[in-house]
Amino acid sequence: MRLVRVAVPVPGLGLLTYRLPDGLQAPRGTRVIVPVGPRKVTGLVTHDNAPPDDVPDRLRDVLEVLDDVTFLPEPVVDLALWVGEYYLAGPGEVISAAMPPKGWLRGDMTLTLAEDAGEVEVHGAFELPLDDQVDEAVLALLREKGPVLRRQVPRAVATRLRATDVTPDVVSRAVRRLLRLGQVRLQPVVTGKADAARKRRWIRPTALASEPASQRLGARQAAACAVLVGSPEGVDANVLRDQGIGSEVVRRLVAMGLATVEWRAVERDPFASGSAGVSDALAAPAFLPLTGEQEATLATLEPLLERGFHAALLHGVTGSGKTQVYLRLARAALARNRGVLLLVPEIALTSAVASLFRRAFGERVAIQHSGLSDGERYDQWHRIRRGEVDVVIGTRSAVFAPLPDVGLVIVDEEHDTAYKQEESPRYHGRDAALVRARDAGALAVLGSATPSLETWRHASEGRYRLVQMRQRVNDRPLAEVETIDMRDVLATEGPDVVLSQPLREALQACVARHEQAMVLLNRRGYAPSLLCRGCGNSAECPNCAVTLTVHRRAGQVRCHYCGYAAALPTACPSCKGEFLEYTGVGTERVEQSVLEAVPGARVARVDRDTMQRRGAIGQVLARFARRELDVLVGTQMIAKGHDFPQVTLVGVVSADIGLGVADFRAAERTFQLLTQVAGRAGRGDIRGTALVQTLHPHHYAIGMAARQAYDEFVVREMEYRERMRYPPWLSLINIVVRHASLATALKEAGQLADTLRSLAAERFGVLGPAPAPLGRLRGESRVQLFLKGRDRAAMRQATRQAISGMPSLQKRVTVDVDPLTML
Repeated sequence: MRLVRVAVPVPGLGLLTYRLPDGLQAPRGTRVIVPVGPRKVTGLVTHDNAPPDDVPDRLRDVLEVLDDVTFLPEPVVDLALWVGEYYLAGPGEVISAAMPPKGWLRGDMTLTLAEDAGEVEVHGAFELPLDDQVDEAVLALLREKGPVLRRQVPRAVATRLRATDVTPDVVSRAVRRLLRLGQVRLQPVVTGKADAARKRRWIRPTALASEPASQRLGARQAAACAVLVGSPEGVDANVLRDQGIGSEVVRRLVAMGLATVEWRAVERDPFASGSAGVSDALAAPAFLPLTGEQEATLATLEPLLERGFHAALLHGVTGSGKTQVYLRLARAALARNRGVLLLVPEIALTSAVASLFRRAFGERVAIQHSGLSDGERYDQWHRIRRGEVDVVIGTRSAVFAPLPDVGLVIVDEEHDTAYKQEESPRYHGRDAALVRARDAGALAVLGSATPSLETWRHASEGRYRLVQMRQRVNDRPLAEVETIDMRDVLATEGPDVVLSQPLREALQACVARHEQAMVLLNRRGYAPSLLCRGCGNSAECPNCAVTLTVHRRAGQVRCHYCGYAAALPTACPSCKGEFLEYTGVGTERVEQSVLEAVPGARVARVDRDTMQRRGAIGQVLARFARRELDVLVGTQMIAKGHDFPQVTLVGVVSADIGLGVADFRAAERTFQLLTQVAGRAGRGDIRGTALVQTLHPHHYAIGMAARQAYDEFVVREMEYRERMRYPPWLSLINIVVRHASLATALKEAGQLADTLRSLAAERFGVLGPAPAPLGRLRGESRVQLFLKGRDRAAMRQATRQAISGMPSLQKRVTVDVDPLTML
């Protein structure tokens, strides 16, 4: 008896064991159709030789094997299983993250007439009650159409009856009623295609087509033959149609033996369509002359490509030329016939990086990120899997790219919180990349001007090789940073001021000199809240414990957590007063203030509201690179990685906005953001200036960021973390229990905490439970507790064991291993 273990995309399920029928082959990494309960689903074989001593009492058979060859390469399967084990996520959830779009076939149910279902006459009445009408409509639909997908039945029945009171709930009740009566039955099915490539009809000439005289051809058929003979490799049917040669002509030629029809896959190329956002607006050579410091860095790192797995931290100040080091390392890895995986934190950064690497290495560069269409991601993924790609560039999910024989893994801006996924599986792309490199015997390079404290500790203690670049290219000076005390500005200019006078004047002078500027505020919208001056109430989200953000241009107030939106009110919902006031500042208001301060300036805003359309951010950044824009206003999306030589001014509005967050990492994030955005200025021949507006000019994170004093900041922050027993000195697991009732959530979280304390055995501590800082989210109350200690394996094992002992809690608990946010 041959057994296989299968991961299925069903939350909460571990690996399932199935029997493989004789005649079927299902090696590790192939997709299979398996039964799960009453359904059929697609799964992935993770172990093709399951041990017989761990066999369930009741075994079911694999129903179908979808792939002739391995679909998901073994190194990717290994990585996914590690991610699931470390981050306490189901294996099917992680495998789903590793799969391309359309990689899973959809498990579904069809509704069909029972074999003994007859022509049912309901009551014999002329005017039937509504429920009976719906019953009859369901049965009539199935008699006419045969099996119908259950999810399609409500719409089909409503269309048939054309009655406004026939809602999906009414139809669903009818289906359940007919199931109980035995008139209909459900059958599991799987929908979709194992191969989801886009295909087109391709018309090829046969040998007879070159001698059409032997056939009696009409004028169109003769013209079609001439076109085909001129293209012996064949012609796309769409091209023939555009030339007036329709399907009927083609069908006639096929019948006469003059042509054949085949289906060919057509690749959806994001570089050709513009979805990749790649711009060669400043098409400089890919490889630039190296500085002495870059040469020394390369001399240290390149030999590590020969020594199996090694991890290195490349700590280089902003503008030091880390990307040129990446290019040389990639070239060295490719010369050894090994692949290169390069991760960036934001989709916005893939454009410039992919453009540079394609100039260096040609078309054997692929991208993987969620900004592409599903079809483009699918085709790029399969190019990688077929071995047609040497370099993969993408965001965190690209760590699962099916790139063979990886020799170099680069994580640029490794400190960035965007590498941590905030929904299950809650993995960290940087740490998964290190495991991918370890398993492949590759060199992992983590690059940053402001490394995370976790990475810095590893490097300072010798677990990673530390390489530093302290000078900008061509010895350009770092930007001159000036802090502006907004307490004085608000006292003299009033509470509504957004841009201080020094920043307004600097923007005016910058645009007048035909230079460029960037203005950062890490908060989108027009204002973060709408306050009634009459009763003091703020507009709040009905689902979450947050105020609604004003989006003035859209005329709405919105919740940035659950997506709730409503029309911008003209009166207070509580007291009906009309004295409503916008409080706080968002990027939309900053954009308006810049336009008022610098009339005629060409200004664009980059935040999640303006960049929703696919490829939009790449287009805006390309316009900025071509100097078609003067000022770029945005959130942290503009703060990292970009290289615009004409940017000489950076303004930061509300630099201390992140310091008030209930999170021990608040100072670190503030320091990193300010250092990174200041580094966007002065990357050309003119020295840059950064003006930082703050209400807390004496806070150490802001003062040290102004001096670009990373070493000094690390010493102080590490002392604080060690005293408070926070990471990187200890590890954390954040557990959040959700329920509609706060009392129930507190009770269940208390039970969970008691179980965890009984399992701790002094190996770790349990803090809480207590209401979470974000106490209500999407209609549910949230209570959190923390595990804190050095024994990560014991903490994970105890968490797994405690939650498995409370089955009713499993769908209402969130577990975040190594969390980056405490909310």
